[in-house]
Amino acid sequence: MKRKLGLSLMIAVIAVVSMFVGAYASPVKTVLNGQDSQGTFTESELPGGGLQLPKNQRLHLLTDQKWVEKEGHLSDLIRLQWVGDRAKPAIAWADETGKDKAAIIAHDKANDPSQPAHQHISIETTMSPAGEHPNELFTRFEIPFDQDVAEINTHSSNFTVRSGAARVTGEDGQNKEFQIQKENDTKTGVNRWAIRGDSTRETGNNAGTDFQIVRFDDEGGALDAALSIVRSNGFVGINTTAPERRLDVNDNRIRVRSSYTPASSTAEGKQGDIAWDENYLYVCVKDNTWKRMPLSSW
Repeated sequence: MKRKLGLSLMIAVIAVVSMFVGAYASPVKTVLNGQDSQGTFTESELPGGGLQLPKNQRLHLLTDQKWVEKEGHLSDLIRLQWVGDRAKPAIAWADETGKDKAAIIAHDKANDPSQPAHQHISIETTMSPAGEHPNELFTRFEIPFDQDVAEINTHSSNFTVRSGAARVTGEDGQNKEFQIQKENDTKTGVNRWAIRGDSTRETGNNAGTDFQIVRFDDEGGALDAALSIVRSNGFVGINTTAPERRLDVNDNRIRVRSSYTPASSTAEGKQGDIAWDENYLYVCVKDNTWKRMPLSSW
């Protein structure tokens, strides 16, 4: 069976090579939109040359094979391979003048031997024609290989989610978080803030995965949760992850910066409003009804 398969593949390769070699020098009969047409492979006018198919022709590749590594990944209808450690196989898109505008590239080593290995696949588009590097292809999105956890990076790019949702998921008992970092010489930077659903385990009754805003020190180590919200009851904690009231402040003072003096005991106000001035502490006990307590020094 293997010998037959090998023979079939060899015959197919010879046929394809013959087709391209013959087509390079002579017309090729093709069928386009149900009609016969004549076309000739010519040399590309773009830098580097190569074969150019007749205009408006299409490569239609089909497979009925599975993606199985031990069988050679027979379903990969296009395989690009580098055979030099700094080679960069790419698929590129050019404008009507032949200038590259976008590309998908996978490679191992950087062009500059002094740089560390890149080891990623990248999506690249040109910089602004009026910018510092006009029309230069620039990496916008990169996914590394040879890593158990891929550190995916973007460069000079913004993300907008339209009519959808940005999601961070994780298993029970794991933090699920967005990180705000200071950039340094690493791909991940140094943590400054994190917005997270914490690792509190879910036990039913809406308990677990509480919300936190976490602050970090200069070295990127977590300091504390500056703000916490318990998912089960909505209690908010300032400097505590275990609030016991609707608002629980773990400190010895709360500050209301500006003074306010109600014009009268029936001045506009909402039940629960608290205000102060130099002489009184005011509490709105029900809508538009104030009471006050005199203040004195000691």
